[in-house]
Amino acid sequence: MKIYALLLIAFFVSTARAQTFEREFSLAENASIKIVNLYGRVSVTAEKIKSGDDAVQEKAETGKALLTAPNAKETDIKIVTNAKRLEILVQPTEAKSRIDLTLKIPAQSKINIETSGGEVLVEGDIESAEIKTDTGTIAANVPLDDLKYDFVWTESRPRFLSDAALEEVDEKAGGKFVVNGKLGEKEKRKKGDEETKRQGDNEKNSEEEIEKVEEPETLNDKERAADKNKKQKTKNQKPKTVKLNFTTARGIILLNVNPNEVPSNLTERPLTEAAKAIVRSGDSLLTEAIRRASPKYFGEYAKTLPPRKSLPALSESQNAQAAATSPIKRVLARVTDINNRSLGDLKREDFEVTEKNEPREILAVERATAPFNLVLLLDVSGSVDNYVDFIRKTARNFVNTVSPNDKIAIIIFNEDVKNLSTFTTDKGKLSESLDTFDAGGGTAFYDALAYTLAETLRPLKGERTAIVVLSDGDDNRSFLPFDSLLGSIQESGALVYPLYVPSGLIAASANNSANSSVDPLRSRYIALTSKSEAEGEKLAQVSGGVYYPITQIGDLQRAYDDIVLQLRTAYSITFRSDVSDVRGNRASPRLKVKVKRDNSFVKLGSVTEVSQN
Repeated sequence: MKIYALLLIAFFVSTARAQTFEREFSLAENASIKIVNLYGRVSVTAEKIKSGDDAVQEKAETGKALLTAPNAKETDIKIVTNAKRLEILVQPTEAKSRIDLTLKIPAQSKINIETSGGEVLVEGDIESAEIKTDTGTIAANVPLDDLKYDFVWTESRPRFLSDAALEEVDEKAGGKFVVNGKLGEKEKRKKGDEETKRQGDNEKNSEEEIEKVEEPETLNDKERAADKNKKQKTKNQKPKTVKLNFTTARGIILLNVNPNEVPSNLTERPLTEAAKAIVRSGDSLLTEAIRRASPKYFGEYAKTLPPRKSLPALSESQNAQAAATSPIKRVLARVTDINNRSLGDLKREDFEVTEKNEPREILAVERATAPFNLVLLLDVSGSVDNYVDFIRKTARNFVNTVSPNDKIAIIIFNEDVKNLSTFTTDKGKLSESLDTFDAGGGTAFYDALAYTLAETLRPLKGERTAIVVLSDGDDNRSFLPFDSLLGSIQESGALVYPLYVPSGLIAASANNSANSSVDPLRSRYIALTSKSEAEGEKLAQVSGGVYYPITQIGDLQRAYDDIVLQLRTAYSITFRSDVSDVRGNRASPRLKVKVKRDNSFVKLGSVTEVSQN
């Protein structure tokens, strides 16, 4: 009975804690908001300023603020408020318990926030924000048209990322670093002078026009005066300068940058060979990410590049013209089940092909036998001898597993990339190249993957390509963030097979049986980080490959065998077509291939024209 009572009490306590605290406040224009939350996150969103004739009147009206705190009790939060001021102090009844706050506020509010290690997010049309943290990230997404900023780091070198170019870092006495300046001021002043002159000319012309044109009888003097007064108020309602004052001991500051787009390393440094190749590729998303990560060195390198030439349209028109006279086409299709495993037992009657939603005649379905272009991407950022031996041995095992007709290129990476071998079927040459490297340094995995797409596989667009990655999946030196890669991977059409090996597993495999028996439970806890696992699964998902988390050394060879099987499990579908908009070797958006099986999914590869003899 006592146990039951204790369980019941625990249930009600947890239920009370799980409730969401929510409170609404009335606030006037330009209200001041102060928040102190040392042990949690703070997210503040200001409403956007509405446009139109009613904007001035709406701003003068009382606004609303909404505070939400999941898993908080009323006794955890102390609030002082009136029409012009809102103060929120988080004091958990359970010492140092994490309580996250989300606050929606009226536009043009003044914000003051203090946290310790919690992240602070501020977004929208604010008048000013003064934020202090210890190690917490400060992220602001505000208008940059007229912005005054003052960022201070008191106990570390600056770590920041901005969508706009900021002033140089200024080192002060006592180990303090400052980045301050203004954005939009010169452009605003120039535009303002032009606008003032233009408005003056317009007003002069309007006054002359008013003298010449008789007012409509329906508009009396009182209405004209009210209308003029309203227009004057709207004219005088100019946006104020946004002021940001951020102070942090060792935190990261982001200005108009999505936290998901932050690279692993925020130290501005010269571009690596991988980064330079990505910039040369012209991929706008990847190039912009590198510019944000290292604006100074990006600018210096960009000046050395020749003007980018537009791609000629002649090849496209030739393909389209040829397609018009070649109604028979062949598309490469890979079919997977709900677990992303290839289906290898399909026949002609299992497929349906449509173009422009109209069925097309399938002439033949065959298992694809064309060789692959495989890139073996090896992480050599480890620093111990047995790690080097492990990489060489496992890479040779992969080379010996693949089909003799498949071409293999080997690229290694640590803080930068190096090509060990270009595409070749010569396995002896590939094996020899694996004796030419040493391990050590940081890990720029994302840059290496983007380099492989931009530099190595880009010339092969339309052919069958795949990337096999051997790494622990953890990145600490890339210019690029992970999310920036996904669009480029999908566009490339390359299959990605991440084989992620915990670094501790490699070290454990080098121990002899006598040493390993000292701690038999140790191997159970050698695992990948949750971040690398999630990213490995995502890479496989967006590309159509398969993710292989390696928990035992023996899993590697089984993964190699399975990759070879997956690569061979594709279908070449020949069909009669009347669509002529083939661009390069890409499938037209009008082309659809379906399989008459539940929970089956089709990924289309290259499309080629079949000559009729």
